[in-house]
Amino acid sequence: QVQLVESGGGSVQPGGSLRLSCAASGSIGKSNIDGFNTMEWYRQAPGGERELVAAATNGGALTYGDFIKGRFTASRDRNTLYLQMGSLKPEDTAVYYCYIHWKTIVGNAAFWGQGTLVTVSS
Repeated sequence: QVQLVESGGGSVQPGGSLRLSCAASGSIGKSNIDGFNTMEWYRQAPGGERELVAAATNGGALTYGDFIKGRFTASRDRNTLYLQMGSLKPEDTAVYYCYIHWKTIVGNAAFWGQGTLVTVSS
């Protein structure tokens, strides 16, 4: 089993910044067939669908959702994933979830964190 613990959420005014962290522990990469795992940030706004914010592999690759437009920066240090968010807008208000997954011989192993709430409001 894998545990993902997110932290760093809170309330901030428009234009402000927050840094989220996600620490993964447990049987990370168990039965992994290619040695790679990916940690990701997703977010889900009230009434909306969950959308990808950023993804970071243990090989150093980073990708971002199209809406980020340079405002957010993801980084990864071993099994901790960070998300530095800047120029925050009210539409960034959402629950931010951490997600980790990797390939096994029987399919994808995947785990979600419990989420951390980010509220952007004046």
